[in-house]
Amino acid sequence: MDCSVKYALDLLNGKWKLRIIWELNQQETIRFNELQRRLQGISSVMLSKSLDELERDQIVRRRQYQEIPPRVEYSLTALGKEIDPALKALGNWGKQAYASSHPSLPQ
Repeated sequence: MDCSVKYALDLLNGKWKLRIIWELNQQETIRFNELQRRLQGISSVMLSKSLDELERDQIVRRRQYQEIPPRVEYSLTALGKEIDPALKALGNWGKQAYASSHPSLPQ
């Protein structure tokens, strides 16, 4: 396997990271609680850990506002936004895979 592909897969490894990136890709910015609502089944701890890792890898930007109550927003960095074509290609592939696995269901 090409080293760059392995590196990319390692960055996105885990149950939630691609879904987090997908949700962030759909929004300009999103707050933690809204992101958690969109990712049904993820715990606060897992979301926090995944966002920290994505921020460390410069895929996600965290912006904290000095307000009461505190407000934190997340968005994709320029590097994070670069994954958009790959996500679209993955979505198209998913449609094809679904259609071939479920030929009797309407598309």
